[in-house]
Parts: sequence; structure tokens; C-alpha cells
Amino acid sequence: MSFGDPNNPYGQQPGYPQQQPQGQPGYGYPQAPPVQPYGSGGFVPGPTEMPGITKAARIFLYVIAVCQVIVAGIYGYTLSQFDAAADDAGLSGSDAQTFANFGKGVIGFFLVLALVFAVLGLVLALKYGNGANGVRVCSIVYGAFAIISGIFTIPVGLITLIVAILLVVFASKSATAEWFRRPRH
Repeated sequence: MSFGDPNNPYGQQPGYPQQQPQGQPGYGYPQAPPVQPYGSGGFVPGPTEMPGITKAARIFLYVIAVCQVIVAGIYGYTLSQFDAAADDAGLSGSDAQTFANFGKGVIGFFLVLALVFAVLGLVLALKYGNGANGVRVCSIVYGAFAIISGIFTIPVGLITLIVAILLVVFASKSATAEWFRRPRH
């Protein structure tokens, strides 16, 4: 058996088998993590308590829902005062009545939209405890629509705008994603 030139510093020395350092794979051969059989307990279960950032996102959903109820109340008050404002302006005739009815219809549409938006926010907030990843994705989309809503309803919408931006950021965090992707038994 020949081991090559014993004076060659790069060759294998007799009696010393060449070994890889512990924990490192051979060059060019990536090693996959060991496969665990199902039920062997080799998985990481995920968080057992809702992370603080996820709780904050849930609170932001409640705040946006309350702001939407306030906006709906403002629309309702405006709708109730619409006829009196049209009479005070001295508008009369069929064209004025058509314009007034159109205005009432637009305000009524925004009132219903704000109420639906508030209910959707409450439903999403209530699903944070046991919902799946779809609740998180819907919260992000809801926050994007709340940003747009906040721009158009500036006095109360400023609060909605700021909170909706925070909702999108917090719902997009990895801790929130881990909470919604945790296994449920």
C-alpha cells in the first residue's frame, strides 16, 4: 500500500486518515437538514401567546372601526340637515330637487360604506385570536383602504390615516405572520 511521498506536505500522511471538521459538509455537497418523521416532535410550534405587535394591530383595527362609526354619524347628521340647508340656500325647482336628491344619495352611500367598513374592522379584530393567515392579509388590505378613507375624511380621517399606516406596518411584521401561521390543534 502506498501513501505517496512522505515529504509532501499536501499529501495524506500515513496513519492519519483525512477527516472533515465536525459539523461541516464536504466541499460542494450541501447537506439537507435531517428529516423528522411526522409526530416525532421535531417541529417548532410557534408562539403560544399573541405577540405585543399583533395585539397593537388588533387595537388599531378597533380604533379604525370607532373612527368609521364617528364618520358615519357625521354623514347621518349631514343627511338629516340636508333639506334645511337646501331651503336656506333658496334653491327651488325641479333641477334643485334633482340636485338635492343626488346629494342625499351620495351622502347616504358614504354613510352605509362607513358602517360596513366599521363592521368589517370589528370582524377582523375579533378573528385575531383564532384566525388564519387570511385574517392578517385582510387586515393589511383593510388598512390600505383605511388610508384612502382617512385622506377623504380629514378631520376624523387624520386619526384613521395614522392608525391605518401603523396597522399595515404591524400586520406585515414577521411576529404577526408567525402568530397567524402557528399550528392549531
